[in-house]
Amino acid sequence: LALALLVLMRTDLIESWRAATPVNAPDRFVINIQPDQGTGFRGELERAGVKDYDWYPMIRGRLVAINGEAVQASRFTEERAQRLVEREFNLSHSAELPSHNQISGGKWTAEEQGGVSVEQGLADQLGLKLGDTLRFDIAGVPVDSRITSLRKVDWGSMRVNFFVLYPHAAMPELPVSFISAYRSPQGEGGAAALDRKLVNAFPNLTLIDVSAELHQVQQVLEQVIMAVQLLFAVALALGVVVLLVAAVGSRDARTREFALMRAFGASSALMAAVQRAELLGLGALAGLLAGLAAQALGWALTHYAFEFEWQFKPWVLIGTTIGGAVLAQLAGWWALRGVLQRPVVQTLREADTN
Repeated sequence: LALALLVLMRTDLIESWRAATPVNAPDRFVINIQPDQGTGFRGELERAGVKDYDWYPMIRGRLVAINGEAVQASRFTEERAQRLVEREFNLSHSAELPSHNQISGGKWTAEEQGGVSVEQGLADQLGLKLGDTLRFDIAGVPVDSRITSLRKVDWGSMRVNFFVLYPHAAMPELPVSFISAYRSPQGEGGAAALDRKLVNAFPNLTLIDVSAELHQVQQVLEQVIMAVQLLFAVALALGVVVLLVAAVGSRDARTREFALMRAFGASSALMAAVQRAELLGLGALAGLLAGLAAQALGWALTHYAFEFEWQFKPWVLIGTTIGGAVLAQLAGWWALRGVLQRPVVQTLREADTN
């Protein structure tokens, strides 16, 4: 069970962490880009060799009403919900659903009039559901929209994400600035040179460097991976030791049983087959039960503790069943070697003396 659970942690948990903060994750975030600066800013990125980057409009708005009822912090019991409704939201719009967002409810329809998409966590926090009407105050202009879809957003992905997203390619009637996230050019002086060029060309920009944080996260992940691998090795060694001790502890009883059965006419070949079948069967059963328990514990850890997606993995059951059978057979063979070759008369005399 410990081995199977460590395998699941190694493959599921760590890979999920790695996927959440991939090595090519953006390490620069730039905000306050004005509409007339967009062409020049994106041109600088492309000239520096930055091809894949996030580019979204950003609109500041305050949630003032839900289904026509004024929003007040006192109507929410959770502190986080109270903080959310007391500050302005960063809103955005896009005709296409961002590739790193997943629809969890409703339907995304490009250019849908009066529609809005809300992040699933925010909806749960504020008690929102499909069909609810939200009113945002955007620079003094009230904007009413109906929730037509809910999205699952990975906030640890280091990508640009929004709580509220309008499914429109353009909303010229609203004041807007732009936000960008990109991976800075690699190589000596590449990132620093681009930073200086952007700040000099666009003094109003706010450029946030998160490369140090990303490096620290990657280092922690590597340390976690090493720790899990060490635990795997220790658990494997301890499991083999326990298995050997259990087999050696039953050596005397097995010796007497085999001697009696051989005295009644059972052949050594039959006894060897019985021993192999017993060890393989017990090992396979132990492995199967361990795999099932590990899947259940892995689901609980993934779902409740780490809030990652979980998938049933049949290869774990196959691996633990075969692995348990093989380990039990090898440990049993080593601990019980020589039992079948011991003379029957000698074994019976010793048993009678004891």
